[in-house]
Amino acid sequence: AAGLAARMGGAFTLRIGPLGHTLTVAPGQSLLEASLSEAAALPSACRNGTCRSCIARVLQGRVHHRIEWPGLSADEKAEGWVLPCVAVPDSDVVLWQPLSSRPCTTSSA
Repeated sequence: AAGLAARMGGAFTLRIGPLGHTLTVAPGQSLLEASLSEAAALPSACRNGTCRSCIARVLQGRVHHRIEWPGLSADEKAEGWVLPCVAVPDSDVVLWQPLSSRPCTTSSA
């Protein structure tokens, strides 16, 4: 994954299940921002890590949050739950978001 990211100028790949959207996350971009720019729309409301409407689980890969303590419990973090509105990838990511049901109109290969 690190080699792929270097070739893409620091971008990572995000795959969103269960519908299988695959898109590119630009350097510094949150998972939510990438989903909106690629028409794969994850659910969202506050976009600052407090409302939890975008909560999703990382099945593969690593992310960090832009804020020190997003609206997640320690147990949720340990189980891989993240808030995509403030989560930035550190690698390619596979995200499970059961509410991401809007059809994808574009994809990155």
